[in-house]
Amino acid sequence: MAEAVGAPLFEMCAVGKAFGATVALDAVDFAVASGEVCALVGQNGAGKSTLMAILAGALAPDRGRMRLGGDAYAPRDPLDARRAGVAMIYQELSLAPHLSVMENVLLGVEPVRRGLVQRDRMREIARRALSELGHADIPPDAVVGDLAPAAQQLVEIARALAVGCRVLVLDEPTSSLGHADVRALFDLIRRLRARGLAIVYISHFIEEVMTIADRFVVLRDGRNAGGGAVEGASAGAIVSLMVGRGLDDLYRRGARTAGDVVVTVEDVMPGSAPLELRRGEVVGIAGLLGAGRTRLLRTMFGLEPVARGRITVGVYSAPAAPHERWRQGMGMLSEDRAGEGLAAGLSIADNMTLSKLSPLGPACMVLPSKQEAAARGWVDRLGIRCSHPFQKVRELSGGNQQKVAVARMLYHDVDVLVLDEPTRGIDVASKAQIYKLIDQLVCGDGDPERVALHPAHGGQPFQGRRKAVHVGRPFQGRRKAVLLVSSYLPELLGVCDRIAVMSRGRLGPARPVEEWTEHSLLMEASGTRAS
Repeated sequence: MAEAVGAPLFEMCAVGKAFGATVALDAVDFAVASGEVCALVGQNGAGKSTLMAILAGALAPDRGRMRLGGDAYAPRDPLDARRAGVAMIYQELSLAPHLSVMENVLLGVEPVRRGLVQRDRMREIARRALSELGHADIPPDAVVGDLAPAAQQLVEIARALAVGCRVLVLDEPTSSLGHADVRALFDLIRRLRARGLAIVYISHFIEEVMTIADRFVVLRDGRNAGGGAVEGASAGAIVSLMVGRGLDDLYRRGARTAGDVVVTVEDVMPGSAPLELRRGEVVGIAGLLGAGRTRLLRTMFGLEPVARGRITVGVYSAPAAPHERWRQGMGMLSEDRAGEGLAAGLSIADNMTLSKLSPLGPACMVLPSKQEAAARGWVDRLGIRCSHPFQKVRELSGGNQQKVAVARMLYHDVDVLVLDEPTRGIDVASKAQIYKLIDQLVCGDGDPERVALHPAHGGQPFQGRRKAVHVGRPFQGRRKAVLLVSSYLPELLGVCDRIAVMSRGRLGPARPVEEWTEHSLLMEASGTRAS
């Protein structure tokens, strides 16, 4: 493990944690100094979240010791850790959306006098904390649920500062932010570092680590795998430590040939260019947050009404509900994994197979053995870290939950995959697996001219769709069509065949990926034309 610069503000020495037979942490060392940003990186399941949950008081270690400011540190719960000056900002923000900004900032530590909450004092403390962050423009009385994601994140950080934060842990803080908000967050982190905070930065984006961190520590399989100063380190070296091997071919591209049109979108949003999606290709949609990308995808899938224009899926051009889109051969992966993408209280197997139960037993029955076999195939294929296919999804890490959501799409064997931020919160090695799967899906291994009958269409031909899904068989040999929305521009440029840019609710024409660069995509998305 690399030594922290100067005296560590906090130290975690030989920390161990097991959940039953699963060892999550095995004698891990970690320390960060005041005025330092240390990136904690590793694959999903490497132990990052468990280690930070112990630091933040949400879990108790089985062994090891911790020190904070030179004194022994053993928080009883997150509130105890918060009072000691340790705050953690989770990827899924832990705010009460129905409460005001000031109520969220001081939740659990409200100033009280003679049994009454001092709301004026709350308002002043919240206003001061927001001013320290350079955002006095956020009203303390505003309802948090009405704020933009970037502003909500600032409320979380203000909550940490309001009680004298000394250690700040940021878990995937940019996963829901646009480019301008990311730059503003980095400026804020630099200001907090200058104030002497010890900052732990968890991210799967290696370029962010190279930009904002002073030092990095890598965990792999619950153990220290290496670390050092960011200056002089290469992104490739960090990734190699994360995965235990080199990762030379992140964006796999087989031989792709665009085939027949399976989806057309015409005049759904005023002033937009028509969009055609063909079998055997990946079409990407770039744009800034709020540009309308997700709304377009939800309209295509029937989650929002079609107010104008026409959407054609195969031979169907009438408006359709989501369950009809599934039958027509279209599946959608929502960007809101927690709210829409998964049923967290159900098992991995249930989440993967609920959209298509017919292959799992006769009549309306579901045979557990067949359901387990179907789910286990995708667990192995995507490298989902779990104890068994019937484990509850809520018990998995965020990245592994995302893999379950992707697996449902692949299990269902739809012809058209509509993917909204499919790799958000997924580590580099897992991204490579998803990219490889997407490439295999669009390349296929069958005869593009073959046409089969699909029972959901009354035995009528549907764009060469196969008739049945075989349990345990990962691909059906038919080339798929993929529509991909992503805020990560290297991903779009590496995976897609054509890219269209959405700006202010208008979709531009999809052009070959060779005609785009990160710079030109950003220029187009911001409504600026290069001179």
